[in-house]
Amino acid sequence: MRAVILAGGKGTRLRPYTTVLPKPLVPVAERPILELILRQLASFGFTRIDLSVGHLGGLIKAYLESVELPESLRVRYWWEDEPLGTAGALRHIDDLDEPFLAMNGDILTTMDYGQLMRYHLGHDAELTIATHRRDIGIDLGVIHSEEGRVVSYDEKPTMHFDVSMGVYVYDPSVLELIPDGRFDFPDVVQKMIDGDRAVASYAAPGVWFDIGTVGEHERATAAIAADPKLFENA
Repeated sequence: MRAVILAGGKGTRLRPYTTVLPKPLVPVAERPILELILRQLASFGFTRIDLSVGHLGGLIKAYLESVELPESLRVRYWWEDEPLGTAGALRHIDDLDEPFLAMNGDILTTMDYGQLMRYHLGHDAELTIATHRRDIGIDLGVIHSEEGRVVSYDEKPTMHFDVSMGVYVYDPSVLELIPDGRFDFPDVVQKMIDGDRAVASYAAPGVWFDIGTVGEHERATAAIAADPKLFENA
């Protein structure tokens, strides 16, 4: 199986860590995020890894060449001379001629990536989005009214959303929708919906950290400190 990891962003929301390190190399516990991802992918049967790198990409390459990764992995690097977004980078990767996993390089989850691939292959869709249930609490009373008259009142309700985890499976046919230059994943999804092309969702079990902010990094670090085997397949 093949995976593309998007690791070209500047990670501005994760400063000050990303002042000197690319976001995928920010450590969580004893290893950088990217190394944990690579070891997980290998444990789930992925053998071909394409890394799209840009900001401080040389440090990513130097680090990965200094550690002993699983022998089954074959890693290739693709350089973004300018930011291409969360979808535009895919247009610059050769031979994406079979279904492949694509993910952001700042994701930590206990999801089985192999199961996600099998789910995609078993459903009639060109694109599958891994989702996570996120509960959002509102610390205010919410008013529902019609024509100026209150019809219900909810005190501090909790709303439930299925959110994108930043992990997807593409069929190669989707690439034709991505133009040259910067293009982001939400634009791909909207193009597919507008064209009546099938997009599936996969409700992933387990925990998920989108390590794009200092607060989320702290939560991920605390979770691993509490359970050092949380990512034992890594």
